[in-house]
Order: sequence, then C-alpha cells, then structure tokens
Amino acid sequence: MVRLLGRSDARPARRPRGLRARRTPESTLGRRSLAAQVFVLQVVIVLLLVVAAVVALVLQVRHDTTQEARNRSLAVAETFANSPGIVAALGSPDPTAVLQPRAEAAREASQVDFIVVMNTDGVRYTHPKPDRIGKKFVGTLGPAQAGRTVVEEVNGTIGRLVQAVVPVKDADGKIVGLVSAGITTDRVGGTADRQLPLVLATAAAALALATGGTALVSRRLLRQTHGLGPREMTRMYEHHDAVLHAVREGVIIVGGEGDLLLANDEAQRLLDLPADAEGRKVFDLGLDTATAELLASGRVATDEVHLVGERLLAINQRPTEVAGGPAGSVATLRDSTELRALSGRAEAARERLDMLYAAGVGIGTSLDVTRTAEELTELAVPRFADFATVDLFEAVLEGEEPDSRAVLRRTAMSGIRKGAPLYAVGEKIRFVESAPQARTLVDGRPVLEARLAESPGWRAQDLERTEQVVEFGIHSLITVPVRAGSLVLGVVSFYRSERAAPFDSEEVVLAEELVARAAVSIDNARRFTREHGMAVTLQRSLLPRTLPEQGALDIAYRYLPAQAGVGGDWFDVLPLSGARVALVVGDVVGHGLHAAATMGRLRTAVHNFSALDLAPEELLGLLDELVARIDQDETADGSAAPVAGATCLYAIYDPVSRRCTVARAGHPPPALVHPDGRVEFPDVPAGLPLGLGGLPFETVELELAEGSRLVLYTDGLVEDRKQDIDTGLERLRDALERTDSTPEETCQSVLESLLPERPNDDIALIVARTRALGAEQVAEWDVPVDPAAVGEVRAAVARQLVRWELEELSFTTELILSELVTNAIRYGTPPVRVRLLRDRTLICEVSDSSNTSPHLRYAAMTDEGGRGLFLVAQLTDRWGTRYTPGGKVIWAEQPLP
Repeated sequence: MVRLLGRSDARPARRPRGLRARRTPESTLGRRSLAAQVFVLQVVIVLLLVVAAVVALVLQVRHDTTQEARNRSLAVAETFANSPGIVAALGSPDPTAVLQPRAEAAREASQVDFIVVMNTDGVRYTHPKPDRIGKKFVGTLGPAQAGRTVVEEVNGTIGRLVQAVVPVKDADGKIVGLVSAGITTDRVGGTADRQLPLVLATAAAALALATGGTALVSRRLLRQTHGLGPREMTRMYEHHDAVLHAVREGVIIVGGEGDLLLANDEAQRLLDLPADAEGRKVFDLGLDTATAELLASGRVATDEVHLVGERLLAINQRPTEVAGGPAGSVATLRDSTELRALSGRAEAARERLDMLYAAGVGIGTSLDVTRTAEELTELAVPRFADFATVDLFEAVLEGEEPDSRAVLRRTAMSGIRKGAPLYAVGEKIRFVESAPQARTLVDGRPVLEARLAESPGWRAQDLERTEQVVEFGIHSLITVPVRAGSLVLGVVSFYRSERAAPFDSEEVVLAEELVARAAVSIDNARRFTREHGMAVTLQRSLLPRTLPEQGALDIAYRYLPAQAGVGGDWFDVLPLSGARVALVVGDVVGHGLHAAATMGRLRTAVHNFSALDLAPEELLGLLDELVARIDQDETADGSAAPVAGATCLYAIYDPVSRRCTVARAGHPPPALVHPDGRVEFPDVPAGLPLGLGGLPFETVELELAEGSRLVLYTDGLVEDRKQDIDTGLERLRDALERTDSTPEETCQSVLESLLPERPNDDIALIVARTRALGAEQVAEWDVPVDPAAVGEVRAAVARQLVRWELEELSFTTELILSELVTNAIRYGTPPVRVRLLRDRTLICEVSDSSNTSPHLRYAAMTDEGGRGLFLVAQLTDRWGTRYTPGGKVIWAEQPLP
C-alpha cells in the first residue's frame, strides 16, 4: 500500500497526525520507529561484545604479567644462587665486598629490581641501596631455610612486586645462604600496556564499522517503513481503507503503463467510473480525451480545471518516480463547480480594489496635465477597458478654468491594438448634444451605452466614423466626467471590444471612482501649470532679454530653469563709465513666485547701485542691507516668507588696465581660463550670503591677459543631490580645459558635460572673453592748475582727434573739456588729469583728488556761471561722476560718427 500511494523512499514520511494523537503510553524504545529500535539493539549488542573483549584482554594481560614476573624473579634468583664462587664468597671474611658488585651487575643484566644475598638468618649482604645492607630481609624465608624455593607477591616500597627466595647450598648440600630476586609488575607489564591502546583503537574501529553497518541496515529499514513504529504501521494498515475512502477528494493512482491501480469512492463518483475500473487502462474508462491524457501522461498539474460531465474538476497530479519511487502518478480530484463561480466574483472584486489602489499610486506622479491623463488611460487598458480616451478643455491644458462652451482636445488615448477609428490625440472635438460625452459634460454624471450599435445618439456624432468603430469591434461604452469640485474639466471614455459581455452598472461605479481619483491629480496639475506659467512669465520679464552693447567683453550666456519649478537664479551685464563692464550673477534660494519676485527686486537694486559706479564690495554691502530690510518687512507683515538665502557675485572689468575687481557674497567662485588653456579658480573671499549682515565684503583684483575667459555660474551647475560642490568644480575644470574656443562654444561644451538629465535647480552661466584697449586708443595729459592751461589741453585734444580721424567731434569735445577742466581747476584739488578713450564711443574723463561733486542746475538770467554742466549734458549721450580712492572722475560720452 505504501508503494501504491507513491511515497518516495528518499526520506521518511510524516506520521499521520491521527496516529500520534491516539498513541498510548509505552516504553521509550516502544515509541521509536521500527528502524530505530533495530538500530539501538544492534548497537547495544556490538558495544557489549567490544567491552567484553577489552575486559578479557585486560585480565589476560594482568595474568600474563604476574606469571612473567614470577618466572623471571625465580630464574634470576636460582641462577645467581648456583653461580660459581658464591659459596666461597659467603664463607669469606667480608661477603659484601665480594658479592655486592656481582649482584648489581647481575641485576642490571637481568633487568630485575633487586638481587639480595643474605645469610641463613635473613641478614642482607647485598642490596641496590647500600644503606639497607646488614638489615633484615622483609619476606617469607621459612621455606628457603628449609631448602625449598618460595615465590610471593608483596607490596614493597617500590610498588607491587614479585620476589623469589632460593637457598644456596655447598657441596655437601648444606644451606649456607639465601638469594632473593624481585621485579615489579609495572616493569614486566610495560609491553602489554603499550599494546593496550592499539587493542582499544582496534576495538573502537570495530565498533565504528559495526555501528556503520547497523546504520545502513537501519536506514534501509527506515526507508521501507517510512519511519513508523510497529504499532503505527499496524494502525496505518488497519485504517488505510477507511481513511482513503472517507475523504471528500478523489484519489487516483495510475501506474507507469497507464493502468488504474487505485481509485477511492469519491474519485469513482466524480469520474463516474465502472465497478471494474481498477486494473484497466485509463483510456478505456470512458473519460473525455483531455482528462484521460492528463491522467495517463503523469505530468505535473496544479489545480488544472477539466469539464467532466457537468462538473468542473480541479486536478492536481504528481509523479511517483521522483527520487527513486515507483513509476506512475497520483492525482487528486476536487469538485470546484460552485467554488469556481464564487471565486470568480471574489477575483473580480479583488481586481477592482487592486486597480483602485494602483490608480492612487500610479496616477499623478508628475504635475503635468497631459502625462496624468496618459497615466489614467494606461492604467485602465487592458485591466478595465480595451480602449480609453481622455478629452479635456483646452483651457485646462493651459492651467486655466474650463469653459463649458469651448471645444475639447483629445489629450490621451490607449488601446489594446492600433488602428482604432477613434479621434486621434491632439485633435479638437466638439460633441453633439445627443452624444454620451456631451450628456456627461452637461449632467456631470456617467453615461452607460451598453450596446453602441443600438445607440442613435452616439451614432449622430459622426455617422461614418461611428460605423467604422462598430465594424472595428467596439461595442460598449462608459463616459465619466472629470470633476474637480464644481468644475468639469473634461470627459473620459472607456470602450470594450474583445470581451463579448457589455459594461454593466457595477463597472460604471468602478469607472466613476477610477476617474474621480484621477481628476484630483489632473486638477492639481492644472493649478500647478497655471502657477508655473505665471512664475515663468514673471521670471522671463525680470531677466535680461538681450545683452547691452559694450566693447570690453565678448559674452555668451545660458539660463536653464529647473524642471521642478521656477527658481531665483539671475545674471546681468552692466556697462559702466570709462568703457568698463560689470558682470553680476546671483541666486535666491527656493522656487516659485516668491523666489522670482525677490530675484527681480535684487536685479533692479543692482542696476540702481551700479549707476552710482560703486566698488564691488560697496555694492554688495548695500545689497546686503536691502535683503535684510526685505526680510524685516515680510516677517512683520506675515503674508510672505523671508528670503531664505541669497548669494551674489559682482565683478568689474576695465579694458584699459585689464584689471578685474571681484567680490562675492556666499556665491561659488569664478573660473578663469587663461589664454594658454590653464584653468584656475581665483581665491576670492566668499563672504556671508546676503541678508545676514555684520561683516564687510572683501575684493580681489585680478590682472587678465587679453583673450582670457571669465566664467560665472550658479550652484545648480556644479552641485546637486548626487555630487558635492568640490566634485562639481573639478568637473567644470575638466570641461573648461577641453574647450579652447569662443564663449558661445564654451557655454555649449560646459552644459553638455555638466548638465544633469533633470535639473533640480536653475542654472545661470556667463562666459566673458576679455578685450583690451590698446595704447593707440588711449590718450592722457596732466593739467597744471592754471586757467591758461585749458587752451593747451584743447589744442592737444584736437591734434589727437585728427590722428583718430574724428575731426567732426573736435568742436564739441573741446567745449566739453573746457568746461570740465575749468571746473576741476577752479573747484577741485590737484593733480588734474585728462584722459580720452576711443572705444565704441568717445569718452572724455577729467579727474582730480577732491571728493566734491558738481551738480546740474538751471542758471538764472542774471547768473554769470552755472551753465557749463548744462552744456555738457546737452552735447553728450551720457555723463556722470565716479569716485576713486584718490578723488573723483567726471566723464562724458559722445557717439562716434
């Protein structure tokens, strides 16, 4: 019966729980399996045999040791007693002197412990220990004194020993002395003791071999009995038929040749088997072909459903030959007709819950209206519908509130196959009033069209297209409004084509809940689109759209907003007096409208401060105070958050001296690419970010060779979540070292090397290549503090303008310089200097060492003076004053002809 059940003999089978539950109290050995009992008994027998053999060997060794000691001690004593000269020695005046050396030599040669020669009274003449000579011998002397030999075992001072005492007789047979020889049993038994470990090892090996053999036999018996004890085996066979035929599952055992070996009562009922089915071929039992082939094949099957008669049977089948079992298979049959219907409904409910969970997790992963609509259709197809479309009002796509009278645009569509004759993505749609989509938009409720072929309202939308849709196989429709509060943003349509059953009312509820979850994400994306658009518009209006004209620098720039939102990065190029140019780049921490607005305020402030021709450190100081005041105002108001942080770098480049003055407030340092391609990051003191206040800013003055490239940037270029700023600076250095080209190409190369796939922060980048005004474009004169020197200056300037071929400007230039030089001589402090610069404009500069600044005013009719600066302002494009560490400079610019 064990083989029929197909149990493998590779490992013990579990004992039936019922058998363990009914087990009665019995001995420990009786509770073991049959194989375990046999193993224990055989091991015990082998162990007893080994122990008996070892004990016998030990007793034999002890007996042999004692006998050997008796024989050796007696032989040595008799040999020495009968040795030549012993009688004479005993009769000599000093027997000890003669016999002691001979006794010791004999003792060492015979390997005994002692040889003692004594007189007939037992007084020793010899002994291995000389201090015992002359003392009484300890032992039995009576038999030896009577002429006999005595051998005895005693416990001496040197341990357990055997000693023999023999008489010494003269030629007449008279006893003239005694000789005793003794040896300890340890000395005799040493060889046997050395052999004992080998004997024990041999016994252990024999025990191990016997145990191993017993284990193999027991293992084989264990496999054959499946770990059952005698009582359990008896109980199993007694209850086999009752258990097998009482289960509510059919059990079939098929042999390797396709013969039915066993079928319990339930299997016979489920398969409607004949009474003589056992022993016949499976194909001869009248089963359907698919079921018969499965049972005869012996292949593995798990809950494989077959229609047998009017029953749906779930068949599980496993081969029995796995791991050495008998050929064949065991199959169990379970009637799942009613369970199948219940599980189908439960599976549908589980699938709907799973789909709603997936909608909550997978829809709205981005704040993009179109992508959110695509996620809805991708989720719905094919789990819920065969085709799905999302149509939204165009205003929704732009972030605005929808107009119910406007047209819709197909925003997303998914299907199980291509070629469906539905409106394409991007196409504008206006539904007729009878269309299900139009009714959904008006009523704000879902509409079910179970059979599209019978829906005249749907067909009225487009007779030709709807006919193609029906021919394509689409036969059922659900439309659901995309509602966000009181707003209807659009409509979602679900189509069915592959599944024959139309949509039902339960599926309408599911579709409505699915769209409701997506509508929240679509509305959030719409709101974000609106805010993002406003922020982008504001930011673009605040950033420079074109760069001002100037001749000191060749400039290229890039501005890339973050994908997550609009930030506060900004830059600017500001022409200054004296052909100088200011470069500024800054960063306001954060994103959104607040950051963009703050950026605009700072950029405007820099424009205003730069008009004063302030040094970089002074401009940053004023900007720092401005940010602090902004924070105080917004904190007191409570309506807006303070500026979380703002950084700025301000640099002024003078093409005449080729010097660049740089200061920064917590901003990353600039990069400088020398004409030979060498890249360095000048050590510009970092300073605190704007708004913290308390410490002045420091400047660094760099002398730049013509053709050098100055690179300014914001931290979004060199720092993100995956790399720190040091790593980003090294990558920037490598990118600049590989680029030896124009500023435009440098910008492109740097962004290609450093730009991340999805920037988390705005990136502003400026590359400025320096130019220089040569000596031929600059003219300077020292002016004595004498009104008569004005004429000499005018003459020198006129000659210089002739050399520059600017004779047309001679009159106005002489007039301008006359006024400016006269004012410097009259109101200023020497030294007074005049400088002409020929750049994109003609620049006249008059400097002196005083700090008093002239002011433009209207002179009264009676005033004799006060009209000089008024004339200068009328004759020039720009004029102004800038202060230097040594005084001030009055400058004026005229356009070149």
